[in-house]
Amino acid sequence: MAQGVLWILLGLLLWSDPGTASLPLLMDSVIQALAELEQKAPAAKVRHTASAWLMSAPNSGPHNRLYHFLLGAQSLDAAELDPCPLSPELLGLTKEVARHDVREGKEYGVVLAPDGSTVAVEPLLAGLEAGLQGRRVINLPLDSTAAPWETGVTFPDVAAIAPDVRATSSPGLRDASPDVTTADIGANSPDATKGCPDVQASLPDAKAKSPPTMVDSLLAVTLAGNLGLTFLRGSQTQSHPDLGTEGCWDQLSAPRTFTLLDPKASLLTMAFLNGALDGVILGDYLSRTPEPQPSLSHLLSQYYGAGVARDPGFRSNFRRQNGAALTSASILAQQVWGTLVLLQRLEPVHPQLQCTSQEQLAQVAANATKEFTEAFLGCPAIHPRCRWGAAPYRGRPKPLQLPLGFLYVHHTYVPAPPCTDFGRCAANMRSMQRYHQDTQGWGDIGYSFVVGSDGYVYEGRGWHWVGAHTLGHNSRGFGVAIVGNYTAALPTEAALRTVRDTLPSCAVRAGLLRPDYAVLGHRQLVRTGCPGDALFDLLRTWPHFTAVSLRSLHYTARRPSVYTSSTRPLPPACNSCARTASARPPTSLRDVYSGNLGPAFAGHSAGNIPDPVTSAYAASAQPQTQPACPFPSS
Repeated sequence: MAQGVLWILLGLLLWSDPGTASLPLLMDSVIQALAELEQKAPAAKVRHTASAWLMSAPNSGPHNRLYHFLLGAQSLDAAELDPCPLSPELLGLTKEVARHDVREGKEYGVVLAPDGSTVAVEPLLAGLEAGLQGRRVINLPLDSTAAPWETGVTFPDVAAIAPDVRATSSPGLRDASPDVTTADIGANSPDATKGCPDVQASLPDAKAKSPPTMVDSLLAVTLAGNLGLTFLRGSQTQSHPDLGTEGCWDQLSAPRTFTLLDPKASLLTMAFLNGALDGVILGDYLSRTPEPQPSLSHLLSQYYGAGVARDPGFRSNFRRQNGAALTSASILAQQVWGTLVLLQRLEPVHPQLQCTSQEQLAQVAANATKEFTEAFLGCPAIHPRCRWGAAPYRGRPKPLQLPLGFLYVHHTYVPAPPCTDFGRCAANMRSMQRYHQDTQGWGDIGYSFVVGSDGYVYEGRGWHWVGAHTLGHNSRGFGVAIVGNYTAALPTEAALRTVRDTLPSCAVRAGLLRPDYAVLGHRQLVRTGCPGDALFDLLRTWPHFTAVSLRSLHYTARRPSVYTSSTRPLPPACNSCARTASARPPTSLRDVYSGNLGPAFAGHSAGNIPDPVTSAYAASAQPQTQPACPFPSS
């Protein structure tokens, strides 16, 4: 039943009237459409309509050919189509999310999820369908398409980059499913290298090494096809495709328009990667779930809510960790290469694949997989400022001289409770920003980044602007705070891993943080109890932690440093305790070295923050006609 309902929804995505009224572009609206279909769809009719709807998609492209071949779509007469009626609002919604696309700086076919992430619907639905079919495996022919891996091409193990957070025994995509079905590509399939003598001559001996011999339908229709084609286009134009471009909704309470932060973004946006990865994760789950399978509306409600089967680790907030645990980079690279080979064998052959050698396809697959695993799976998900409803910067920010040499760790102290969902975390961010701007008189929230216990990082001043977090050192390092009071308790393991591992490693990879960066607790530089005794004790065990004293750092700060090009006066500290520290009795030098400054300096104070609204949508900023601009462009 679930598979047939999904086919009907895919059909409605293509057949609905574009003039009908529509609901806000929210994941809850998609779930509502699925639930309505599940109530109305006759079980006897749901399967036979599937192929024709998917085959009749407008703007047919390579993804349509993959859908047709891998998902088993077969042509039917249009007269046989009789989709179940939906309300005009849901019909309008299905039309708007029919196909993912990027045009003129806008992204289409995406919705806002309850966790604050933006998700492309098309790859999500494709992954669900592939999972419901039990993951079909397509055998590739071992003929002239065979080619060995390029010498020296290696792929890191993704699981080592982002450990699993799910409490599940599922072996994931690393192992073959016992229920997979197979199909073969005939030897008489078209060969995109025919008529290309240079390519034919360059093909290596097929006996040397084993090329990809099969394509997994789940990975092909979600990630592998689009990864391969986008990076193939980049290799042919001598450009590096952007990966994971974020954007801003016109409003969060009733989103309608999504504007990308980079108008030249590729199709591999953050929303597309989110939707594709969700499709892989949920498709794998469905392929391993025995009958009766859960309804799709119920499954998505759990996944974008509290967690599938009441597992808080198995939800969209942790898609990167869960996705990394499902497959290794080497397997994904093989699948990207194999999917490109498959597209060479399907008519009509994609023009990018004409006269493309297998050595080129192998290198494209290696480059695409490396970028995806390191820049997406291996990095934390960061909500941009517009997502949490940031107010504009007051004044003109000062640019940082990158790369920086320090990472300063804070706790917010107030708010004291950890934030565990998007609504609460976003409300905390707005409250702290109001206090820093209105009460402290600063231009913006002081921190560079704030880490929640919901699996997300929230952009404060970001990577490029001087913050107000560590008095006398703001231009020398990034200030990262974890929401909560960690005087006696520790943050979640996910939050700790973000600050200790993924955030700094991605900053080093991007050239924003020096490879030999030092991690310091706020109390080592300013007379404060921040980041709390419990967190600071743990901080001292981290690999990049550096034991320093206020005296030594204050002495070196008076001279030019390798980490800053100027000795100009620095912005103020990010809390009231630091501002008034000079009026307090001095502590002993032993306390300064140990970081134990006693109860007089409890930590940060963000003022009297009202109880945040817990709804992810109600807690968002008031509707805006334009996305909040984080900083001036110069």
